[in-house]
Amino acid sequence: MAASLTAPPPVRHPLRTRPFRLLFTGRVLSLTGDAVIPAALALAVLEATGSTGALALVLACAMVPKLLLLPVGGVLADRFDARAIALVTDLVRCAAQLLVGAQLLGGSPTLWLIAAASAAGGAAGAFAMPTGAPLVRGTVATEALHRANAAMGIAQSAARVGGPALAGALVLTVGPGWAFVLDAGSFALSAALLAVLRIDRVPVPHRSFLADLREGWREVGSRDWYWTSLVAHSAWNGAAAVLMTLGPALALDRLGGAGAWVLLLQVGAVGLLAGSLLADRLSPSRPVLAANLALASYALPLLLLATGAPAWAVIAAYGLAQAGLGFLTPLWDTVVQRTIPEQVLARVVSYDWLLSLAAMPVGYALAPLAADLWGPGVPLVVAAVLVGGCCLATALVPGVRKVR
Repeated sequence: MAASLTAPPPVRHPLRTRPFRLLFTGRVLSLTGDAVIPAALALAVLEATGSTGALALVLACAMVPKLLLLPVGGVLADRFDARAIALVTDLVRCAAQLLVGAQLLGGSPTLWLIAAASAAGGAAGAFAMPTGAPLVRGTVATEALHRANAAMGIAQSAARVGGPALAGALVLTVGPGWAFVLDAGSFALSAALLAVLRIDRVPVPHRSFLADLREGWREVGSRDWYWTSLVAHSAWNGAAAVLMTLGPALALDRLGGAGAWVLLLQVGAVGLLAGSLLADRLSPSRPVLAANLALASYALPLLLLATGAPAWAVIAAYGLAQAGLGFLTPLWDTVVQRTIPEQVLARVVSYDWLLSLAAMPVGYALAPLAADLWGPGVPLVVAAVLVGGCCLATALVPGVRKVR
């Protein structure tokens, strides 16, 4: 690998500073609550309706507003106070989760109310997601950004490890409704912490909304290392959607049953955490190059699953691939926060999220169609070639190699 790994110079850990500690605690609370929701939501909707179509509707109601409003969220987070926007969105998501929880605890949930709450939560998420980078950048010194982003990555990975277990415990003991109440409480506590947080902010000149959108897109397009990496990251998300769509059925047919699929997901969560921990300890001299090369490892579990490899090999490869993702995230976030001008940071990040998330519905839609026509091996191999090729091809981009 072209990027040599060296130990970063000693820097005071950002968790020793009050502003970042407040932000980190709030994010940990909301991440933990959110990690419980996917399993609880699926079980609740299927139990209430018995329809996978109803579950698809609820998930679409959360995703579509998020995709449509992400650029708007980026403009607002740059133009106004990112802290205030994050606080308001936490309160909106708290109310949405309380509504779903009340519906489920009442014993006769209404599908359209759950769908409406999911849409409100998705819209709030579109405004909240671009605030993450400005909030981290506004609470820590530049030299501490790497440790701060690594801490955030570790917290997110740990939540993914523990979230399904916590969801299962709640669903089996007190019911899925209380999982949503827990998530609502986590958003309320996060909002309370944001209310006392103070961050540095660079004023942004007020112009038209379209001018702000165009400026953000120009910042993306003017950096070859950024937009080519976004193509690679989008390919990764599309490939992940293919694996998540076809993987469960293949696990039942080839890997030994549902238990193998559950183990694969759990090993992946542990790999994600391991990658985040590694990113906290190592500082590649060429961070974007190292991160994209690590991301290319996602091609391995796709190819192994397509070729009928044994379960242990597929599971181990998936853990390695998720470790690559965990390694990438803090490195990528740090480079973006250090190099993108603060007054356009949220808009640039919103385009990053938009391109990444938009690729997932494409993978969800095309994977089963291709599997029906040519068998599951074909879409898995195509996804592997795309993600591996796009990630490795970034090494040919001068800007990717030059970012230090």
